[in-house]
Amino acid sequence: MCGELRPDLVVMDISMPNMDGIEATREVKKRCPKAVVLVVTAHEDENLMLKAIRAGAVGFFLKGKDPTQLIGAVREALEGESPMDSKLAGRLLRRLAVEEGNPDGSSEPPVKGQEAKAPLPVSLSPREQEVLGRVAEGKTNRLIAQELHMSLSTMKRHLERIVAKLGVSDRTQAAVKAIELGVLRESVRRK
Repeated sequence: MCGELRPDLVVMDISMPNMDGIEATREVKKRCPKAVVLVVTAHEDENLMLKAIRAGAVGFFLKGKDPTQLIGAVREALEGESPMDSKLAGRLLRRLAVEEGNPDGSSEPPVKGQEAKAPLPVSLSPREQEVLGRVAEGKTNRLIAQELHMSLSTMKRHLERIVAKLGVSDRTQAAVKAIELGVLRESVRRK
């Protein structure tokens, strides 16, 4: 239906009968790349959140919250934000930061002095790093602009450059990829 209707927004559940929401998200993004996919689920699982983001979802909203929060999440997603459950997103980002520092993939913190010091495969300006760090903290575009004393349009331009440099499609994927590449390792570990 997505190819036929060309929706601006798809609200996706994870648990569905014929195809799970992760695979369905991949199919939606393949057939309709501009569609915004917001996952709405009862599963409080950071592994599912990561799979959904990697499949192309911009947000991960947990069922059972006040319906007005869902309306707010839909609006945020359509405005280019990444509505996420903050506790779940925080757990995911901290886990990714720890795993990124361990070549063996273990979740144990790396031994001091044994972290990889390879050069980063992308080059972000200090300002872009500030913006991306705040995106990874789950802050909205408006709040990031306020904190960094810039206009919203300037902040969005920084974000567009970050997304392009990292080769991803949205701010959520940028935060995840930056952690995987080690760009945000230290700021996330300090949290």
